[in-house]
Amino acid sequence: MYIVLLFLNTLASSGQVLINVVLPKFLIDELLGGRQSKRLLLFGGIIVLSNLLFAWLTMTMKRVMDEKGIFMREKMNHLMSEKIMKVEYSYLENPYYLDLKERAVFASNNQSAMENLIISVGNLLNSIVTLIGLLAVIFSLSLALVLFLLVTIIITFVAQKKFMKYQQNFFSEIIPVNRKYGYYVGLAYNDKLQKDIRLYGMSPMLTKRVRQYNDEINVWFTKYYTAQGKYAGLLRIINDLQAAIAYGYVGVRVITNWFGEKIGIGSFTMYVTAAIKFTSSVMALGEEVIRITQFLGYLQPFMEFMDLPEEEKVGGDLPFQSSVDSIRFEHVTFQYPGSEKQVLKDISFEIQKGEKISIVGLNGAGKTTLIKLLCRLYRPTEGKIYINDHDIFEYDHKSYMKSMAAVFQDYRLFAFTMEENITCKEPQEDTKKASELLEKVGLKEKVESLPNGIHSLFGKAYDEDGIEMSGGESQKVAIARALYKEASLIILDEPTSALDPLAEAEIYENFNQLVGDKTALYISHRMSSSVFCDKILVIDGGVISDYDSHAKLMEKQDSLYYKLFNSQAVNYSS
Repeated sequence: MYIVLLFLNTLASSGQVLINVVLPKFLIDELLGGRQSKRLLLFGGIIVLSNLLFAWLTMTMKRVMDEKGIFMREKMNHLMSEKIMKVEYSYLENPYYLDLKERAVFASNNQSAMENLIISVGNLLNSIVTLIGLLAVIFSLSLALVLFLLVTIIITFVAQKKFMKYQQNFFSEIIPVNRKYGYYVGLAYNDKLQKDIRLYGMSPMLTKRVRQYNDEINVWFTKYYTAQGKYAGLLRIINDLQAAIAYGYVGVRVITNWFGEKIGIGSFTMYVTAAIKFTSSVMALGEEVIRITQFLGYLQPFMEFMDLPEEEKVGGDLPFQSSVDSIRFEHVTFQYPGSEKQVLKDISFEIQKGEKISIVGLNGAGKTTLIKLLCRLYRPTEGKIYINDHDIFEYDHKSYMKSMAAVFQDYRLFAFTMEENITCKEPQEDTKKASELLEKVGLKEKVESLPNGIHSLFGKAYDEDGIEMSGGESQKVAIARALYKEASLIILDEPTSALDPLAEAEIYENFNQLVGDKTALYISHRMSSSVFCDKILVIDGGVISDYDSHAKLMEKQDSLYYKLFNSQAVNYSS
């Protein structure tokens, strides 16, 4: 509808221009000729009424177009946000695609590139339709004058093409500098960084960096506007030449018959007005061609990002209908895209239904990466992962995701109510289950102390009555969210890092009871989850060094697990 309205608006604008070029001729001829009052009133009335009609159409279209433009702009933001949430997770940790995402968001939010592109296309159509009409008017006077004007248009297009190529190269080369500038400016607006900026006196350093890139951008744009000025000057010379030739030719036709039959003052007015409008339309055409090329350049990253594969469309179509009965890693090796380092190296192990497995190891050993692979956030570089004897990528994405719940160490709570953060659904009348889970994770008293209870909103960024929670309390809400999902596989990836060792041990023990007969994986730097687990998977430098029960691993006094456990044992003594 937006494009249809754009086309109608083009016809209305062009129609008004052509009416004001042609109709005054008849009024002037009548004023200099018969001067019949009825004909004068008729021509004058037609001019006034047609202008009123076209002005009304143009303003009405503009109002509707403005409304549609707002809708389209928000629709673009919606599409971009939706794509970010659907695209394969691996792209969101890849530097190239992170850069691409930022450029795509910049095109959508900062440049309104799609909206401006369509507007420019409309203006371009307007200029083309107007030029065709004006050429038809001028053609009735002289073919030679039309040919001359066409030659000047060709010269204009050649100049435009050359400048557009320069412009494309310019904006392509300046994007990295512009992104750096935007990054450091963005730091100043990030409220979460203000404590560090003030505490460590980083303001002068950030200001200096912003000025540095600002100066660099100014140098770039000085060159650009110099080139643009030369191009605009050339266009002005061509347009002035068009006007001079047209005025001269039409003037000669009024006073002599050298190039044909003399024309009247009314025709003189019509042709001169047509020539003037022709010149301005050519300039408008050139400007819109440049703008369209510019916006297409802005949209290229947007289109590339929107073309990335989505998680739900990757993998097979086998529905995951039963519980997680078995998990098997077979010779799995993995390295992150763009990295030559293998994070996991030929690992193989198996987990049976209902087992509680603790995954331990030093920082960077590959524990979280293992979970990311199991959650299908990445594909193994080599080897396969099986659940219930099927490659996990044979399952359709939606049903597979329903089978597991994970609380990562970098979990997030959102500016929704406590209930919505747990259920991940719109508010419900029955809050019994969410309330029971909050009680089980030890937040009953906290919830009862809140003015709106379980319906209290997180954070004060959007509501001054929002609640703030400690790190430990927030982690308990995240754990309640994982339990609410009722998945058959539960994963805790160091979500209790904000708790002290004793509180962490208590959380894990309570959580283990809440999980019941479900399969559970616990990841922690601390050994609080190991004692009550069926087995401990020890990862050392990307390989599995041990996989056995706590009791048996403690018999290996030279093992990594024995050293880790004893180094922390003082924290768990009763």
